[in-house]
Amino acid sequence: MRRTLWVLWTMLVTCALVLLCLSGCDPSVEDLESITYAPLSRDDGWTVSTPEAEGPDPMLVARLFYFAQRVQTIKALLVIRNGHLIAEGYFNGGGPNQSTKVQSVAKSYVSALVGIALDQGYIQSLDQKMLDFFPELEGQIRDPRKRQITIRQLLEMRAGYPWEESSKELFDVLYRGFKPSDIVDIPLVRDPGTGFDYSNLSPHILSIIVTRATGMDVLDFAQQVLTEPIGSELTHWTACWEGYRCGHAEIFLPAREMAKFGLLYLNDGVWNGDQVIPASWVQASLRSYSQDAWYYRIGKNYDDVGYGFLWWSAVAGDQPFNFAWGHGGQQITLVKEHHLVIVVKSDPLHGQHGGTPWKWEKENLNLVANFIAELP
Repeated sequence: MRRTLWVLWTMLVTCALVLLCLSGCDPSVEDLESITYAPLSRDDGWTVSTPEAEGPDPMLVARLFYFAQRVQTIKALLVIRNGHLIAEGYFNGGGPNQSTKVQSVAKSYVSALVGIALDQGYIQSLDQKMLDFFPELEGQIRDPRKRQITIRQLLEMRAGYPWEESSKELFDVLYRGFKPSDIVDIPLVRDPGTGFDYSNLSPHILSIIVTRATGMDVLDFAQQVLTEPIGSELTHWTACWEGYRCGHAEIFLPAREMAKFGLLYLNDGVWNGDQVIPASWVQASLRSYSQDAWYYRIGKNYDDVGYGFLWWSAVAGDQPFNFAWGHGGQQITLVKEHHLVIVVKSDPLHGQHGGTPWKWEKENLNLVANFIAELP
């Protein structure tokens, strides 16, 4: 009997140690040397290199991919240094041709389109009023504060509209799909310009504004002024029930196309010598206009979480970084000081919220932040 209990106890301890190791103990040199992350050979405009040629330390990159293999919802991981693709991996059924929704990463694309529309004269000023583009709603406005909301405040998520996950009724609106009359019907939770509230309605309003200002479908405008100039593709962007593209989400992209968008921002809007997005817009977008902008602690290497023009910012260790972030842990991360772009695609967790999905999302977010924190 004692021997049986001892065997059972030994098995339990062994299993616990194995689980502990899988969840976060440091890999051995042999473990890291067995990791492969060489980019695939594809004719899509990317130049391929290696960490040995471009940096960072190959073993640091191997650690990133070692831990990525243990994240159950990750689909793709790319690292770009000095404009070269140096590491690439696909997991859990992901692949290089897989174009899936990257959720709120769409917001950062909308930001780029607002900046281009402003530069091309379709929009007069960031201080132009929201309701200038919705004359049909003027007579329905019951809250006079809404007449003061500007494009700038929508970009900064400081317009006063609420976070939809704060109530069941607003959550139902989010999944029903927005419409222009929501500008009237959804109440403000604060005076415009006085604070940050993560709002999916705000970038959707901006999508409608770009559509009405340019007279073009936002997808067509994006293809003309943004994706085609950088040799990228944007083939699907879901429209709401009134025909406007969902400014808050529902954009579909492969990982390498996300990386091109990230590299464009890393290079201050320049692609092959052409200024695709004004440099001043890129710089303004990546500043932080709100501190402590997220509601929950993400991880030990997420400090000073801020928000710009539909882009996030944070600090990992002593390294500042910016990122486009979508539900499930989708990321286009820029580490300007190190000339790095890191892309993560993951399960979009459509319709899944709460403790377990948030745990999975944090795994993807912390994977990248922990890597950044280890950069010299």
